[in-house]
Amino acid sequence: MNKQELEKIKQKALEEHIPIIMDDTLEVIAKYLKNIKPKKILEIGTAVGYSAICFSQYLADDGKIDTIERDEERIKEAKINIKKAQVDSKINIYEGDAVEVLPSLSDKYDVVFIDAAKGKYPFFLKESLRMLNTNGIIFADNILYKGYVMSDYNKHKQRTAVRNLREYIKEVSENPNLETEILEVGDGLAISKIK
Repeated sequence: MNKQELEKIKQKALEEHIPIIMDDTLEVIAKYLKNIKPKKILEIGTAVGYSAICFSQYLADDGKIDTIERDEERIKEAKINIKKAQVDSKINIYEGDAVEVLPSLSDKYDVVFIDAAKGKYPFFLKESLRMLNTNGIIFADNILYKGYVMSDYNKHKQRTAVRNLREYIKEVSENPNLETEILEVGDGLAISKIK
């Protein structure tokens, strides 16, 4: 892994206001990944590939990351970034809308990282649980969404996203097979482990 390239990718994304994983969120996830040494990670929402590149350093020796992205410009940039960071042997990009791609996947994953369309989180959860290994863990980023999710926010523009994020939190909290904690790092991170 080329750390200098990784830093450049991060700076460019920040300058161009491309949403990438926040440092404190990454720090929390990195701690888990170091312990788990996952063989397979599924990422929903590649953007420019920054988080997948970061996660790739914690994989088991023969580990792989499958990541899904629908934005063609982002896919192009992610491919370039992944190559520059010298981790292209570890990361596979599925091109397309996660809503269509996920049902076609049948692999098993140790870790799932959800960071895509907020309004689709409950659907992503259902698909993730289907493919999660026995001791698997799901990270859902931006779960508190600028504080809207835990407030009485009801503006029309973000209503669907907020409602579906609340639905996600309810589902992971009430699912008897999951143990979930929600951390106020970054824009909120939900961590759900299979009991």
